Amino acid sequence: MAEEKSFKYVIVGGGVSAGYAAREFFKQGVKPGELAIISREQVPPYERPALSKGYIHLENKATLPNFYVAAGSGGERQFPQWYKEKGIELILGTEIVKADLAAKTLVSGTGQVFKYQTLLAATGSSVIRLSDFGVPGADAKNIFYLRELEDADYLAYAMETKEKGKAVVVGGGYIGLELSAALKANNLEVTMVYPEPWCMPRLFTAGIASFYEGYYANKGINIVKGTVASGFSTNSNGEVTEVKLKDGRTLEADIVIVGVGGRPIISLFKGQVEEEKGGLKTDGFFKTSLPDVYAIGDVATFPMKLYNEMRRVEHVDHARKSAEQAVKAIKAAEEGNSIPEYDYLPYFYSRAFDLSWQFYGDNVGESVLFGDNDPKSPKPKFGSYWIKEGKVVGAFLEGGTPEENNAIAKLARAQPSVESLEVLSKEGLSFATKI
Repeated sequence: MAEEKSFKYVIVGGGVSAGYAAREFFKQGVKPGELAIISREQVPPYERPALSKGYIHLENKATLPNFYVAAGSGGERQFPQWYKEKGIELILGTEIVKADLAAKTLVSGTGQVFKYQTLLAATGSSVIRLSDFGVPGADAKNIFYLRELEDADYLAYAMETKEKGKAVVVGGGYIGLELSAALKANNLEVTMVYPEPWCMPRLFTAGIASFYEGYYANKGINIVKGTVASGFSTNSNGEVTEVKLKDGRTLEADIVIVGVGGRPIISLFKGQVEEEKGGLKTDGFFKTSLPDVYAIGDVATFPMKLYNEMRRVEHVDHARKSAEQAVKAIKAAEEGNSIPEYDYLPYFYSRAFDLSWQFYGDNVGESVLFGDNDPKSPKPKFGSYWIKEGKVVGAFLEGGTPEENNAIAKLARAQPSVESLEVLSKEGLSFATKI
């Protein structure tokens, strides 16, 4: 048996949440040797959104160490040396295969045993793969998923070797939209395929989506809606050559990227802590049903105070903030103090081509579109409000200034009453900026 290692605090998972938790532990005065991060990945925690943005831009590539945590929030970058200096043990390339929460013990794939007093579950999400559904040919070469640095490396290499080739992007969400833009910027011929009537259906209304679809089409991206990939053809080297669609069409492809969603990785904790909505159920301090186990980032289902309901949020902003909240709560509890409960305002954003949008709040109720959403406009600026029970509960803005983005965030938190949808559509952005 490998020797046992023991720590006061263990973070399992090495993504954004883990990096920000480490930073907060350091701020809170963690002592050398008390904290370990155990990660499957070979590199320290990094800002995952960079993978679908700067990292695969071949002309002007953002590379590590430029986007180690906490580069994304203007903090000091946490190089491997940073952890060493702080006495935080980084245990990389190590997958935990068993967690016995009653015995406070973790076991790695190689049989290494780790003991903890307090555990932070920061295992994140895994991508949903087409091979999970038995799609024929889905394990061909040059079919990519983007979740980790290694994925992005393989993809960047394929983009160079298949220069000016044909790329098919399966999925019309975040990854689909951001990667289609990146592939196009790197001179590939791009087709997007998704089953829904419009892109980003979980957030966008038809009015918002029509702008982005028009803009992408003007950039030369081919969009195929209302069907899915049902199979792939390969050449003698096992490389993908065609994507077969359910509607009978086929698309030539040198590269395929699949972005059809993710699943929280919670199998380690199954049957040991309470679950809700696909995640580990926590309180407003990210404590699970076991007092010495906390869950942060994608895997936590927590009370969203603003809407008085349990939610699970997959986004970098929440990954950072939940990590900070949990660590503050752990340290406060040790000192017999209390901190306020987590009071999160949902926030999502994306950048592609020259576009940049932000969304705050909740996209429920009726929606009102305002501004200039003509895809041919030289400087499009438009947005949408969502109104529920006479109150504005959510706001989306494309092309906003930092001040305007702040204004819609404030609006979404304040939830002001509104007389009528007509008033709102006439006032447009000025309704937010005058609050």
